[in-house]
Amino acid sequence: MSSMPSMSSQPSPQPSQPYYFKAGRFTVRMNSAIGWLARHGMSLAGTAELSVRGRKSGQMQRVPVNPHTYEGEQYLISARGHSQWVRNMRAAGGGELRVGRKVRAFTAVEMSDSEKTAVLRTYLERWGWEVNQYFQGVTAKSSDDELLAAAPDHPVFRITVEA
Repeated sequence: MSSMPSMSSQPSPQPSQPYYFKAGRFTVRMNSAIGWLARHGMSLAGTAELSVRGRKSGQMQRVPVNPHTYEGEQYLISARGHSQWVRNMRAAGGGELRVGRKVRAFTAVEMSDSEKTAVLRTYLERWGWEVNQYFQGVTAKSSDDELLAAAPDHPVFRITVEA
């Protein structure tokens, strides 16, 4: 009897695998709609469409994101973990953020886990209503130690918009 891989929206059960919370069909449809809106100039609560070159295909991959500003710096945080856009960003070192006709090219540097605590806390304060479910019980009110423990599961990139 063969077993089929689970298509559920659950984190990967293998502890050796990086954390990734796979999107379900409804979320994929919603993300598609939110991306379309951003591409056409309608940002919902500050969302933008991220374009990043695919590390295998070389084609630009698009996904809606919640850009986050902390102490004057801009960040992209992957609430769902080590997703495809994260892997592509590591390879590409940058991408573009779009809201309508406004396209901002940027470079990205991934932060170390020890640098993420304050950024994650303020991200959860701003976007927790949408992303808390992916942080496995960690919220903006969690202790620094709890946020630090969650940090490896949530890549954070400091982005610098090109002039």
